[in-house]
Amino acid sequence: MTRPFTPADAIRTRFSEAMSAMYRAEVPLYGELLSIVAEVNATVLAERPDLAAELAAADEFDRLDVERHGAIRLGTAAELHMMRRAFAVMGMVPVGYYDLSVAGVPVHSTAFRPVDDGALAANPFRVFTSLLRLELIEDAGLRAEAETILSTRRIFTDEAIHLIERHEAQGGLDDADAGRFVLALLETFRWHGDARVDAATYDRLHEAHRLIADIVSFRGPHINHLTPRTLDIDAAQDAMQVRGIDAKAVIEGPPRRAVPILLRQTSFKAIEEDVIFPGEQPGQHTARFGEIEQRGAALTPKGRALYDRLLATARGEAGSQDASYADRLATAFAAFPDTVDALREQGLAWFRYELTEAGQRLVTTGGCRAGDIEDWLAAGHVRARPIVYEDFLPVSAAGIFQSNLGGTEQRSYAASAAQAAFEAALGSAVQDELALYAEVEARSMRAVREALRGAAAA
Repeated sequence: MTRPFTPADAIRTRFSEAMSAMYRAEVPLYGELLSIVAEVNATVLAERPDLAAELAAADEFDRLDVERHGAIRLGTAAELHMMRRAFAVMGMVPVGYYDLSVAGVPVHSTAFRPVDDGALAANPFRVFTSLLRLELIEDAGLRAEAETILSTRRIFTDEAIHLIERHEAQGGLDDADAGRFVLALLETFRWHGDARVDAATYDRLHEAHRLIADIVSFRGPHINHLTPRTLDIDAAQDAMQVRGIDAKAVIEGPPRRAVPILLRQTSFKAIEEDVIFPGEQPGQHTARFGEIEQRGAALTPKGRALYDRLLATARGEAGSQDASYADRLATAFAAFPDTVDALREQGLAWFRYELTEAGQRLVTTGGCRAGDIEDWLAAGHVRARPIVYEDFLPVSAAGIFQSNLGGTEQRSYAASAAQAAFEAALGSAVQDELALYAEVEARSMRAVREALRGAAAA
Protein backbone atom coordinates (compact mmCIF):
# COMPACT_ATOMS: atom_id res chain seq x y z
CA MET A 1 0.00 0.00 0.00
CA THR A 2 1.38 3.40 -1.01
CA ARG A 3 1.90 5.75 1.90
CA PRO A 4 0.45 9.26 1.50
CA PHE A 5 2.73 12.20 0.89
CA THR A 6 3.26 14.72 3.66
CA PRO A 7 1.98 18.19 2.63
CA ALA A 8 4.64 20.74 1.78
CA ASP A 9 3.20 23.10 4.41
CA ALA A 10 3.80 20.49 7.10
CA ILE A 11 7.39 19.86 5.95
CA ARG A 12 8.04 23.62 5.90
CA THR A 13 6.72 23.98 9.44
CA ARG A 14 8.83 21.07 10.67
CA PHE A 15 11.92 22.56 9.08
CA SER A 16 11.35 26.10 10.37
CA GLU A 17 10.78 24.76 13.90
CA ALA A 18 13.93 22.63 13.72
CA MET A 19 15.91 25.58 12.36
CA SER A 20 14.64 27.82 15.15
CA ALA A 21 15.60 25.29 17.82
CA MET A 22 19.06 24.85 16.29
CA TYR A 23 19.70 28.58 16.01
CA ARG A 24 18.51 29.18 19.54
CA ALA A 25 21.06 26.63 20.77
CA GLU A 26 23.83 28.13 18.63
CA VAL A 27 23.03 31.82 19.29
CA PRO A 28 21.39 32.16 22.74
CA LEU A 29 20.60 35.85 22.15
CA TYR A 30 18.10 34.69 19.53
CA GLY A 31 16.13 33.16 22.42
CA GLU A 32 16.12 36.60 24.03
CA LEU A 33 14.60 38.04 20.85
CA LEU A 34 11.85 35.42 20.87
CA SER A 35 11.07 36.31 24.49
CA ILE A 36 10.96 40.04 23.70
CA VAL A 37 8.70 39.54 20.68
CA ALA A 38 6.32 37.27 22.62
CA GLU A 39 6.00 39.85 25.41
CA VAL A 40 5.52 42.78 23.03
CA ASN A 41 2.94 40.95 20.92
CA ALA A 42 0.99 39.85 24.01
CA THR A 43 0.91 43.45 25.27
CA VAL A 44 -0.22 44.84 21.92
CA LEU A 45 -2.98 42.25 21.53
CA ALA A 46 -4.21 42.86 25.10
CA GLU A 47 -4.32 46.61 24.52
CA ARG A 48 -5.85 46.33 21.05
CA PRO A 49 -8.51 43.61 20.85
CA ASP A 50 -9.58 45.20 17.57
CA LEU A 51 -6.20 44.31 16.08
CA ALA A 52 -6.48 40.74 17.35
CA ALA A 53 -9.85 40.47 15.60
CA GLU A 54 -8.40 41.92 12.39
CA LEU A 55 -5.50 39.46 12.43
CA ALA A 56 -7.86 36.55 13.00
CA ALA A 57 -10.17 37.64 10.17
CA ALA A 58 -7.19 37.96 7.82
CA ASP A 59 -5.75 34.51 8.74
CA GLU A 60 -2.72 36.18 10.29
CA PHE A 61 -3.33 35.50 13.99
CA ASP A 62 -2.39 31.82 14.06
CA ARG A 63 0.67 32.33 11.89
CA LEU A 64 2.07 35.14 14.07
CA ASP A 65 3.82 32.94 16.63
CA VAL A 66 5.39 30.64 14.02
CA GLU A 67 6.38 33.33 11.54
CA ARG A 68 10.10 33.53 10.80
CA HIS A 69 12.42 34.54 8.05
CA GLY A 70 16.02 33.47 7.76
CA ALA A 71 18.95 34.39 5.56
CA ILE A 72 21.79 32.49 3.95
CA ARG A 73 24.62 33.39 1.59
CA LEU A 74 25.73 31.00 -1.14
CA GLY A 75 28.96 30.90 -3.12
CA THR A 76 28.24 29.17 -6.43
CA ALA A 77 25.59 28.75 -9.09
CA ALA A 78 25.45 25.01 -8.33
CA GLU A 79 24.68 25.71 -4.67
CA LEU A 80 21.88 28.10 -5.60
CA HIS A 81 20.44 25.62 -8.11
CA MET A 82 20.29 22.81 -5.56
CA MET A 83 18.92 25.15 -2.89
CA ARG A 84 16.00 25.98 -5.18
CA ARG A 85 15.24 22.27 -5.48
CA ALA A 86 15.52 21.80 -1.71
CA PHE A 87 13.12 24.65 -0.94
CA ALA A 88 10.66 23.28 -3.52
CA VAL A 89 10.19 20.24 -1.27
CA MET A 90 8.76 22.66 1.30
CA GLY A 91 6.54 24.56 -1.15
CA MET A 92 8.87 27.56 -1.32
CA VAL A 93 9.62 29.29 -4.62
CA PRO A 94 11.94 32.19 -5.55
CA VAL A 95 10.15 35.54 -5.42
CA GLY A 96 11.79 38.82 -6.39
CA TYR A 97 15.29 39.81 -7.45
CA TYR A 98 17.41 42.04 -5.21
CA ASP A 99 20.66 43.64 -6.37
CA LEU A 100 22.57 44.57 -3.23
CA SER A 101 25.73 45.58 -5.07
CA VAL A 102 24.30 49.08 -5.49
CA ALA A 103 24.52 49.39 -1.69
CA GLY A 104 28.07 48.09 -1.49
CA VAL A 105 27.31 44.43 -0.80
CA PRO A 106 28.71 42.01 -3.44
CA VAL A 107 25.69 39.72 -3.70
CA HIS A 108 22.36 39.47 -5.44
CA SER A 109 19.44 37.69 -3.90
CA THR A 110 15.93 36.27 -3.98
CA ALA A 111 13.45 35.23 -1.31
CA PHE A 112 12.25 31.64 -1.21
CA ARG A 113 8.74 31.58 0.22
CA PRO A 114 5.25 30.11 -0.19
CA VAL A 115 2.93 32.10 -2.45
CA ASP A 116 -0.56 30.60 -2.09
CA ASP A 117 -2.96 32.15 0.44
CA GLY A 118 -3.45 28.86 2.26
CA ALA A 119 0.28 28.15 2.44
CA LEU A 120 1.03 31.64 3.73
CA ALA A 121 -1.65 31.28 6.40
CA ALA A 122 -0.22 27.91 7.45
CA ASN A 123 3.38 29.11 7.76
CA PRO A 124 4.93 32.01 5.79
CA PHE A 125 8.52 30.87 6.43
CA ARG A 126 10.90 32.71 4.11
CA VAL A 127 14.62 32.49 3.45
CA PHE A 128 16.40 35.48 1.94
CA THR A 129 19.03 33.77 -0.19
CA SER A 130 22.04 35.60 -1.57
CA LEU A 131 24.61 34.51 -4.16
CA LEU A 132 28.15 35.90 -4.12
CA ARG A 133 29.07 37.88 -7.22
CA LEU A 134 32.62 36.71 -7.74
CA GLU A 135 33.05 39.14 -10.63
CA LEU A 136 32.91 41.99 -8.12
CA ILE A 137 36.12 40.87 -6.41
CA GLU A 138 38.54 43.38 -7.90
CA ASP A 139 41.74 41.38 -7.27
CA ALA A 140 41.84 38.85 -10.12
CA GLY A 141 44.12 36.50 -8.20
CA LEU A 142 41.91 36.54 -5.11
CA ARG A 143 38.83 36.11 -7.30
CA ALA A 144 40.30 32.98 -8.91
CA GLU A 145 41.37 31.63 -5.52
CA ALA A 146 37.89 32.16 -4.06
CA GLU A 147 36.34 30.38 -7.04
CA THR A 148 38.69 27.41 -6.58
CA ILE A 149 37.96 27.19 -2.85
CA LEU A 150 34.21 27.23 -3.43
CA SER A 151 34.39 24.66 -6.23
CA THR A 152 35.66 21.99 -3.85
CA ARG A 153 32.99 22.14 -1.15
CA ARG A 154 29.70 20.26 -0.89
CA ILE A 155 27.10 22.01 1.25
CA PHE A 156 24.40 19.31 0.95
CA THR A 157 24.63 15.85 2.46
CA ASP A 158 24.15 12.80 0.24
CA GLU A 159 20.96 12.04 2.16
CA ALA A 160 19.52 15.49 1.45
CA ILE A 161 20.27 15.21 -2.28
CA HIS A 162 18.83 11.69 -2.42
CA LEU A 163 15.57 12.83 -0.80
CA ILE A 164 15.31 15.91 -3.02
CA GLU A 165 15.64 13.65 -6.04
CA ARG A 166 13.08 11.22 -4.62
CA HIS A 167 10.64 14.10 -4.08
CA GLU A 168 11.08 15.19 -7.69
CA ALA A 169 10.72 11.65 -9.06
CA GLN A 170 7.59 10.67 -7.15
CA GLY A 171 5.98 14.08 -6.55
CA GLY A 172 6.32 14.13 -2.76
CA LEU A 173 7.72 12.52 0.39
CA ASP A 174 5.97 10.30 2.90
CA ASP A 175 6.14 11.14 6.60
CA ALA A 176 9.28 9.12 7.32
CA ASP A 177 11.14 10.57 4.36
CA ALA A 178 9.95 14.07 5.27
CA GLY A 179 11.46 13.66 8.73
CA ARG A 180 14.75 12.46 7.29
CA PHE A 181 14.77 15.31 4.80
CA VAL A 182 14.37 17.93 7.54
CA LEU A 183 17.27 16.49 9.53
CA ALA A 184 19.49 16.14 6.47
CA LEU A 185 18.82 19.64 5.15
CA LEU A 186 19.37 21.15 8.59
CA GLU A 187 23.03 20.15 8.29
CA THR A 188 23.43 22.62 5.41
CA PHE A 189 22.40 25.49 7.69
CA ARG A 190 24.38 24.45 10.77
CA TRP A 191 27.32 26.47 12.07
CA HIS A 192 30.76 24.92 11.57
CA GLY A 193 33.57 26.78 13.30
CA ASP A 194 36.39 25.02 11.48
CA ALA A 195 37.44 27.19 8.55
CA ARG A 196 38.34 25.69 5.17
CA VAL A 197 40.99 28.35 4.49
CA ASP A 198 44.10 29.33 6.39
CA ALA A 199 44.22 32.51 8.46
CA ALA A 200 46.18 34.46 5.82
CA THR A 201 43.64 33.64 3.09
CA TYR A 202 40.79 34.53 5.44
CA ASP A 203 42.40 37.90 6.12
CA ARG A 204 42.74 38.66 2.40
CA LEU A 205 39.11 37.69 1.77
CA HIS A 206 38.07 39.75 4.77
CA GLU A 207 39.98 42.77 3.48
CA ALA A 208 38.18 42.50 0.14
CA HIS A 209 34.82 42.39 1.98
CA ARG A 210 33.74 40.77 5.24
CA LEU A 211 30.83 39.14 3.45
CA ILE A 212 33.21 37.47 1.00
CA ALA A 213 35.17 35.97 3.88
CA ASP A 214 31.95 34.72 5.47
CA ILE A 215 30.77 33.02 2.27
CA VAL A 216 34.05 31.51 1.08
CA SER A 217 35.81 30.44 4.28
CA PHE A 218 33.48 27.83 5.78
CA ARG A 219 31.96 24.44 5.05
CA GLY A 220 28.46 25.69 4.45
CA PRO A 221 26.10 28.68 4.34
CA HIS A 222 25.38 28.75 8.08
CA ILE A 223 22.07 30.48 8.75
CA ASN A 224 23.17 34.00 9.66
CA HIS A 225 19.95 35.16 11.30
CA LEU A 226 16.36 34.19 12.05
CA THR A 227 13.68 36.82 12.41
CA PRO A 228 10.41 36.68 14.38
CA ARG A 229 7.58 39.08 13.54
CA THR A 230 6.45 41.69 16.04
CA LEU A 231 3.38 43.89 16.11
CA ASP A 232 5.34 46.86 17.52
CA ILE A 233 8.97 47.06 16.49
CA ASP A 234 9.56 50.32 18.36
CA ALA A 235 8.59 48.63 21.62
CA ALA A 236 10.78 45.65 20.71
CA GLN A 237 13.72 47.96 19.99
CA ASP A 238 13.25 49.66 23.38
CA ALA A 239 13.04 46.27 25.10
CA MET A 240 16.32 45.15 23.50
CA GLN A 241 18.04 48.25 24.81
CA VAL A 242 16.55 47.81 28.29
CA ARG A 243 17.97 44.27 28.38
CA GLY A 244 21.38 45.52 27.36
CA ILE A 245 21.32 43.97 23.89
CA ASP A 246 23.52 45.83 21.40
CA ALA A 247 20.78 46.82 18.97
CA LYS A 248 21.00 48.83 15.78
CA ALA A 249 20.83 52.59 16.30
CA VAL A 250 17.96 53.02 13.85
CA ILE A 251 15.12 50.85 12.57
CA GLU A 252 15.40 50.11 8.85
CA GLY A 253 12.44 50.89 6.61
CA PRO A 254 9.59 53.41 6.89
CA PRO A 255 8.84 55.34 10.09
CA ARG A 256 6.18 54.38 12.64
CA ARG A 257 2.72 54.90 11.15
CA ALA A 258 -0.94 54.43 11.99
CA VAL A 259 -1.18 52.04 9.03
CA PRO A 260 2.12 50.12 8.75
CA ILE A 261 3.51 49.68 5.25
CA LEU A 262 6.06 47.28 3.76
CA LEU A 263 8.69 46.14 6.26
CA ARG A 264 10.51 47.56 9.28
CA GLN A 265 13.55 45.71 10.67
CA THR A 266 16.01 45.98 13.51
CA SER A 267 18.68 43.64 14.84
CA PHE A 268 21.34 43.07 17.44
CA LYS A 269 24.85 43.32 16.09
CA ALA A 270 26.66 40.22 14.95
CA ILE A 271 28.40 38.20 17.62
CA GLU A 272 32.10 37.34 17.62
CA GLU A 273 32.58 33.59 17.39
CA ASP A 274 35.66 31.46 17.88
CA VAL A 275 36.87 29.66 14.76
CA ILE A 276 39.73 27.28 14.09
CA PHE A 277 41.89 27.67 11.00
CA PRO A 278 43.90 24.74 9.57
CA GLY A 279 46.83 23.84 11.78
CA GLU A 280 44.70 24.38 14.91
CA GLN A 281 45.22 28.13 14.68
CA PRO A 282 42.51 29.96 16.65
CA GLY A 283 40.71 33.01 15.32
CA GLN A 284 37.44 34.90 15.40
CA HIS A 285 34.68 35.50 12.89
CA THR A 286 31.72 37.89 12.99
CA ALA A 287 28.65 37.12 10.89
CA ARG A 288 25.59 35.85 12.78
CA PHE A 289 23.05 38.10 14.42
CA GLY A 290 19.42 38.36 15.47
CA GLU A 291 16.70 40.37 13.81
CA ILE A 292 13.11 41.46 14.47
CA GLU A 293 10.64 42.61 11.83
CA GLN A 294 7.24 44.30 11.59
CA ARG A 295 5.23 43.81 8.41
CA GLY A 296 2.66 46.16 6.93
CA ALA A 297 0.71 46.68 3.72
CA ALA A 298 2.13 45.71 0.34
CA LEU A 299 2.44 48.75 -1.91
CA THR A 300 1.50 49.07 -5.57
CA PRO A 301 4.05 50.35 -8.11
CA LYS A 302 2.68 53.85 -7.49
CA GLY A 303 3.07 53.38 -3.75
CA ARG A 304 6.59 51.98 -4.10
CA ALA A 305 7.63 54.91 -6.28
CA LEU A 306 6.42 57.34 -3.62
CA TYR A 307 8.10 55.29 -0.88
CA ASP A 308 11.42 55.21 -2.75
CA ARG A 309 11.31 58.97 -3.39
CA LEU A 310 10.56 59.83 0.24
CA LEU A 311 13.18 57.39 1.53
CA ALA A 312 15.80 58.98 -0.74
CA THR A 313 14.85 62.36 0.70
CA ALA A 314 15.21 61.13 4.26
CA ARG A 315 18.54 59.41 3.58
CA GLY A 316 20.06 62.73 2.68
CA GLU A 317 19.78 63.06 -1.08
CA ALA A 318 17.56 66.00 -0.16
CA GLY A 319 16.57 67.57 3.11
CA SER A 320 18.50 68.91 6.06
CA GLN A 321 21.50 67.03 7.38
CA ASP A 322 21.16 68.90 10.67
CA ALA A 323 18.18 66.80 11.77
CA SER A 324 18.53 63.20 12.95
CA TYR A 325 17.74 60.43 10.49
CA ALA A 326 14.59 59.53 12.44
CA ASP A 327 13.39 63.13 12.24
CA ARG A 328 14.19 63.39 8.53
CA LEU A 329 12.36 60.11 7.95
CA ALA A 330 9.25 61.29 9.83
CA THR A 331 9.28 64.63 8.01
CA ALA A 332 9.66 63.06 4.59
CA PHE A 333 6.94 60.45 5.15
CA ALA A 334 4.40 63.02 6.26
CA ALA A 335 3.66 63.15 2.53
CA PHE A 336 2.66 59.46 2.50
CA PRO A 337 -1.08 59.01 3.25
CA ASP A 338 -1.64 57.18 6.52
CA THR A 339 -5.21 55.92 6.48
CA VAL A 340 -6.58 52.74 4.96
CA ASP A 341 -9.11 54.69 2.88
CA ALA A 342 -6.49 57.08 1.48
CA LEU A 343 -4.10 54.25 0.60
CA ARG A 344 -6.87 52.46 -1.27
CA GLU A 345 -8.45 55.47 -2.95
CA GLN A 346 -5.08 56.76 -4.18
CA GLY A 347 -3.98 53.33 -5.41
CA LEU A 348 -0.93 53.18 -3.15
CA ALA A 349 -1.44 49.74 -1.58
CA TRP A 350 -2.87 46.35 -2.57
CA PHE A 351 -6.10 45.19 -0.95
CA ARG A 352 -8.03 41.98 -0.46
CA TYR A 353 -11.79 42.46 -0.89
CA GLU A 354 -14.18 40.34 1.19
CA LEU A 355 -17.86 40.12 1.90
CA THR A 356 -18.96 41.51 5.25
CA GLU A 357 -21.59 39.69 7.30
CA ALA A 358 -24.19 41.95 5.67
CA GLY A 359 -22.86 41.03 2.26
CA GLN A 360 -22.94 37.32 3.07
CA ARG A 361 -26.57 37.64 4.17
CA LEU A 362 -27.42 39.23 0.83
CA VAL A 363 -25.80 36.37 -1.00
CA THR A 364 -27.95 33.97 1.02
CA THR A 365 -31.23 35.88 0.90
CA GLY A 366 -30.94 37.89 -2.31
CA GLY A 367 -32.02 41.49 -2.64
CA CYS A 368 -28.62 42.99 -3.47
CA ARG A 369 -28.73 46.04 -5.71
CA ALA A 370 -26.69 45.90 -8.89
CA GLY A 371 -23.44 47.80 -8.59
CA ASP A 372 -19.72 47.38 -8.23
CA ILE A 373 -16.96 47.44 -5.62
CA GLU A 374 -17.26 51.12 -4.63
CA ASP A 375 -21.06 50.86 -4.29
CA TRP A 376 -20.80 47.74 -2.16
CA LEU A 377 -18.06 49.24 0.02
CA ALA A 378 -20.23 52.31 0.65
CA ALA A 379 -23.22 50.11 1.47
CA GLY A 380 -21.20 48.00 3.93
CA HIS A 381 -21.50 44.79 1.92
CA VAL A 382 -17.77 44.55 1.17
CA ARG A 383 -14.65 45.39 3.17
CA ALA A 384 -11.11 46.00 1.95
CA ARG A 385 -8.13 44.75 3.95
CA PRO A 386 -4.54 45.69 3.13
CA ILE A 387 -2.56 42.71 1.85
CA VAL A 388 0.42 42.00 4.09
CA TYR A 389 3.83 42.52 2.51
CA GLU A 390 5.56 39.13 2.32
CA ASP A 391 8.84 40.24 0.75
CA PHE A 392 11.95 42.34 1.42
CA LEU A 393 13.45 45.77 0.79
CA PRO A 394 16.93 45.92 -0.77
CA VAL A 395 17.94 49.12 1.03
CA SER A 396 16.87 47.67 4.38
CA ALA A 397 18.59 44.35 3.69
CA ALA A 398 21.81 46.14 2.78
CA GLY A 399 21.51 48.31 5.88
CA ILE A 400 21.15 45.25 8.11
CA PHE A 401 24.09 43.55 6.37
CA GLN A 402 26.30 46.63 6.68
CA SER A 403 25.46 47.24 10.34
CA ASN A 404 26.50 43.67 11.09
CA LEU A 405 29.80 44.06 9.28
CA GLY A 406 30.97 46.45 11.94
CA GLY A 407 29.09 49.55 10.89
CA THR A 408 31.97 51.06 8.89
CA GLU A 409 32.18 48.65 5.95
CA GLN A 410 31.61 50.58 2.73
CA ARG A 411 32.23 49.55 -0.86
CA SER A 412 31.23 51.06 -4.16
CA TYR A 413 30.67 48.59 -6.98
CA ALA A 414 30.31 49.77 -10.56
CA ALA A 415 27.83 47.00 -11.22
CA SER A 416 24.35 46.79 -12.57
CA ALA A 417 21.67 44.26 -11.74
CA ALA A 418 22.38 40.83 -13.22
CA GLN A 419 19.00 39.16 -12.98
CA ALA A 420 19.48 37.05 -16.12
CA ALA A 421 22.71 35.57 -14.76
CA PHE A 422 21.09 34.99 -11.38
CA GLU A 423 18.13 33.18 -12.92
CA ALA A 424 20.46 31.08 -15.08
CA ALA A 425 22.22 29.95 -11.90
CA LEU A 426 18.91 29.41 -10.17
CA GLY A 427 17.56 27.29 -12.99
CA SER A 428 14.27 29.18 -13.17
CA ALA A 429 12.82 32.65 -13.32
CA VAL A 430 12.00 34.45 -10.09
CA GLN A 431 8.37 35.33 -9.60
CA ASP A 432 7.36 38.99 -9.73
CA GLU A 433 6.14 39.92 -6.24
CA LEU A 434 4.06 42.84 -7.55
CA ALA A 435 2.27 40.51 -9.96
CA LEU A 436 1.50 38.16 -7.06
CA TYR A 437 -0.10 40.95 -5.01
CA ALA A 438 -2.02 42.21 -8.04
CA GLU A 439 -3.42 38.73 -8.63
CA VAL A 440 -4.52 38.36 -5.00
CA GLU A 441 -6.38 41.67 -5.25
CA ALA A 442 -7.91 40.85 -8.63
CA ARG A 443 -8.96 37.37 -7.49
CA SER A 444 -10.68 38.78 -4.41
CA MET A 445 -12.50 41.39 -6.49
CA ARG A 446 -13.72 38.72 -8.92
CA ALA A 447 -15.02 36.62 -6.04
CA VAL A 448 -17.10 39.40 -4.47
CA ARG A 449 -18.39 40.57 -7.86
CA GLU A 450 -19.53 37.08 -8.76
CA ALA A 451 -21.21 36.60 -5.39
CA LEU A 452 -23.02 39.93 -5.23
CA ARG A 453 -23.94 40.20 -8.88
CA GLY A 454 -25.32 36.71 -8.63
CA ALA A 455 -27.38 37.83 -5.63
CA ALA A 456 -28.60 40.89 -7.56
CA ALA A 457 -29.62 38.76 -10.52
CA ALA A 458 -31.53 36.42 -8.24
